[in-house]
Amino acid sequence: MPTVGLFNTDGKKVGDIELNENVFGVEVRGDIMHEVVVNYLANQRQGTQSTKTRTEVRGGGIKPWRQKGTGRARQGSIRAPQWVGGGVALGPKPRDYGYAVNKKVRRLALKSALSSKVVDEDIIVLDSLQLTEIKTKQIAQILKNLGVTEKALIVLPENDKVVVNSARNIEGVDTTFVGAINTYEVLNHTKCIILKDAVAKLEEVYA
Repeated sequence: MPTVGLFNTDGKKVGDIELNENVFGVEVRGDIMHEVVVNYLANQRQGTQSTKTRTEVRGGGIKPWRQKGTGRARQGSIRAPQWVGGGVALGPKPRDYGYAVNKKVRRLALKSALSSKVVDEDIIVLDSLQLTEIKTKQIAQILKNLGVTEKALIVLPENDKVVVNSARNIEGVDTTFVGAINTYEVLNHTKCIILKDAVAKLEEVYA
């Protein structure tokens, strides 16, 4: 079983913790993680881009000139695609870019991402994180105590608004909880700070 250090909010090591190898010690599958990240980003797309076709552009109801005898190319409307100010041919319309990925694939991708953090020694386990009030300075100080200067993801056992609101103004620092964690967030941050209780929940759900 992989073993990592257990730290307190002062940045001091208070022991070691064994991680479940079925969650934090699986084979790192880059192909699976790539597939799930692409799916996540596709599902985040709003798909609201839109252009007007020739039927939607205002004006152009009358034929510009008669069909024959002018020496010019025949035209039916000044709102045809070849005209300046005309409609767009085959332009984008609002659409849904989302698609589904097998649940087993998503789970394997997340376990691969967590395992890669263990291999790279970029995972930090905190014994607890309890704040009595919303205070950005407290989170900033904890990160400083832990020596974290890179992008960091704080994984909580459950949604804690005090911690979330305290960390949201720190650039490069994001929070999530076990029920909402995903592969993209884990890979998009250099350091992964997981609370001890969150580790237990992750192992319970994904082991």
